[in-house]
Amino acid sequence: MHKILKKTIKYTACGIGVLLLAIILFVSILYFSADMLTPDYTPKANGELVQTDSLREYAGNYLRQSNSGLWELKVSGDAFQRGEAIGKLSSDLLYYQEKVFVDQIREIVPSDNYLKFLRFFIVLFNRNLGENVPEEFRDEIYGISLSCTHEYDFIGTPYERQLNYHSAHDLGHAMQDYMLVGCSSFATWGENSADSSLIIGRNFDFYMGDKFAHNKLVSFYQPEQGYKFASVGWLGMIGVLSGMNETGLTVTINAAKSDMPTASATPISILTREILQYASTIDEAYAIALKRKTFVSESILIGSARDGRAAIIEKSPEKTALFTSSGNQIICTNHYQSDTFRNDERNQENIATSDSPYRFARLQELLKENKPIDPMKAASILRNQKGLDNIDLGMGNEMAINQLIAHHSVIFLPEKQIMYVSTSPWQCGKYMAYDLNRIFSDSIDFNHEIYTGDLTLPADSFLQQQEYQQLMAYKRLAPVLRKQIKKKERLDEQTLHAFQHANPHFFYVYELLGDYYHATGQQDKALRNWKKALLLPIPKRSESERIEHKINN
Repeated sequence: MHKILKKTIKYTACGIGVLLLAIILFVSILYFSADMLTPDYTPKANGELVQTDSLREYAGNYLRQSNSGLWELKVSGDAFQRGEAIGKLSSDLLYYQEKVFVDQIREIVPSDNYLKFLRFFIVLFNRNLGENVPEEFRDEIYGISLSCTHEYDFIGTPYERQLNYHSAHDLGHAMQDYMLVGCSSFATWGENSADSSLIIGRNFDFYMGDKFAHNKLVSFYQPEQGYKFASVGWLGMIGVLSGMNETGLTVTINAAKSDMPTASATPISILTREILQYASTIDEAYAIALKRKTFVSESILIGSARDGRAAIIEKSPEKTALFTSSGNQIICTNHYQSDTFRNDERNQENIATSDSPYRFARLQELLKENKPIDPMKAASILRNQKGLDNIDLGMGNEMAINQLIAHHSVIFLPEKQIMYVSTSPWQCGKYMAYDLNRIFSDSIDFNHEIYTGDLTLPADSFLQQQEYQQLMAYKRLAPVLRKQIKKKERLDEQTLHAFQHANPHFFYVYELLGDYYHATGQQDKALRNWKKALLLPIPKRSESERIEHKINN
């Protein structure tokens, strides 16, 4: 019996060993056979980079920094020429953007060994990413990558990195469950708009730290094929997050609840870039969306001057639906509304546990109060920090339309070809107006400011108020508390009081104070602060449950 047992263990161990070897061999084959379909181009000398204080020019393409703080890019030519020009014009800005991104990842994942594993996982996961990005856009990304640093080659070649970064939005919102992405948008037309024409507003609440949003970019594309278009993002991002083309078609994206992706597909920003460049109506946009399989679930708000209305393309890796409104407005936050998706278990869970339906209801309230909507009213809605019935949510609460984290905010007037883009901080700075009719004409002079000054929307008065100074104090002190919690070391009472006073209506202030008192052995004070946090508006059920768990353990 003993001999039989020994043989059984021996053969079982051998079997497990063979299985593990087979798995390792299979994974290795997948890893080393990964092909991002790197384009094969030999760069040509198209000219020299000419640079002055505010303007850079290369082969008839321009990059300038406006006195508003926004960077403005005008680029034309075929895909590779566009990418090469963008790289030549912005190599220093590309380096800055990538450094900020990688530094942020290092902050989240401080272990070098885990970073190497993360690279292995991304290569494995995105092994077929090249096949899911149209050749035109791969060529443009490759052209840009020729001007990127080799400092981060441990992550991948410059081309591989730039291609992979286009899936960061998708993987980020799937893995972080909206920690990075929670946008709000709306469109009104007809009697709901001041002049009856279509008006669209959106906040892009993608947050990778304040440094990541430092160099906001407004791009004006004149491609050889498709429509001319403008978009808002950052250097290196050729996908579209918010944009409008010369026909008056607009695109904005809002993340929806997703399962963790199991295989690479088309990044959502690449799909929306294709829509913006090649569609002029809602039906044409929908037809393009049907062709592509995407990583994750997303709502795409499409505005159309030719249709005189807006609609939402709701897309998941499995299904695509078009949601239209029976009235003269449409609202988009982070849950689905169409018959195709409304009753899906994942969508119902999202509605029940997230802040998306709260922001949806708040937008309904604000649109009704401010009807009919004009650009100034649209800006005030996008900047609103209050909750339903104007309750105080605390600054930075995800239940607010303005969460004070937006990378950018945009207002579109599609029928007039006017695009308003917010300046820092968040959506609180001035909204600069760009007239696409003028910018896409041959008469524009990039040596001078290209925005339309008399249409500029003024900065939010919030920036002149005491609350803004308190917000800055809160943002400065929160990391101090987190550091002391980690070290389990005490702070002086004056600092603790200043932190609470800086943002007294925000639940997270009291959760963090509770964490601090718990870490420093002051349990009564910890419980008192955690219980106070539960009395304030909390965006997600998971956050309430997190605090309740601290109280009960």
